[in-house]
Amino acid sequence: MLGGGGITGASYHFGSLFALRLATGWNPDDAEVIVGTSCGAFVAAMIRGNSLNLETLVGDADTLAEAKGWLSGRVYRRGRPQGLVRWLRRGVLPGITSPNLALVLGSPGLYHTEGIAEWVVDSVGPLADSWPSRPTVIAAYDLEARQRVAFGTDAAPDVPLKSAVAASSAVPFVYEPVRLDGRWYVDGGIASGTNADLVLASPEPLDLVIVIAPLAAADSRPGARFYEDLFDRAGRTALAAELRKIRTAWPDTDVLVLRPDDRVLARTRPNPMSIDAAIPSFLVTLRSMRDELARSANWELIARHLVGDEVAA
Repeated sequence: MLGGGGITGASYHFGSLFALRLATGWNPDDAEVIVGTSCGAFVAAMIRGNSLNLETLVGDADTLAEAKGWLSGRVYRRGRPQGLVRWLRRGVLPGITSPNLALVLGSPGLYHTEGIAEWVVDSVGPLADSWPSRPTVIAAYDLEARQRVAFGTDAAPDVPLKSAVAASSAVPFVYEPVRLDGRWYVDGGIASGTNADLVLASPEPLDLVIVIAPLAAADSRPGARFYEDLFDRAGRTALAAELRKIRTAWPDTDVLVLRPDDRVLARTRPNPMSIDAAIPSFLVTLRSMRDELARSANWELIARHLVGDEVAA
């Protein structure tokens, strides 16, 4: 399960998955099911497209400045903010009677997600216009129905992988909503930062569920700005409810949750959308995961499921 968290969240996913692969030899594409939300949707596409590599993250850049420019051109394609009436109809007016996060639904954005869709195309080739053969679920949010949509399942419309990733990544106020087959979609994080319960669509219980949750830190960061913990509290609450569902339905399934520690939070916050923080976030995640995966409880679980006896020893 790959949760949302902006460009720094994508860096956290890359670093965490790189660390798991280095420590165990396990290929993330061997996962029976992958569920991706927002930046996690992009990473899910990279895994299924065999493009979970450093070139996907920084291109052929030789310097940090070049890497930042390369990333910026893909993540932030400038648009012309529009759709004020759409926002009033689908966000502001419904939210007047019950103010909550839904107030942002349909809001105009400074950027569009075409660069993200092109990034998917450039990285995974023809797969971007189809769908992975192995179970892959991309969570987005339908503005009109005001409900979560799980692309890649029978209940959702058939759309290309690149379009599902773009829709799932359309963070309100930052990106314009994405229109697919006459309907408007935004970031899957509106429903939940992780949407981990979608794994229960698997016809058989899984042996191990790994949740990587960039926006569900266990504790507040020392010196954090007031709004940082708002995201994490929401993320922790949603994830806790989803984990209860998984453990109730699959009592014999092991669950590993990877969350950013203080070192990672110092880089990824206060702005998860910061291009400047993307590469530093990746590097510090590698260091953080060295310690996280070495914890006895975590390593015993990982070794039991992901590595052979000779490596586990």
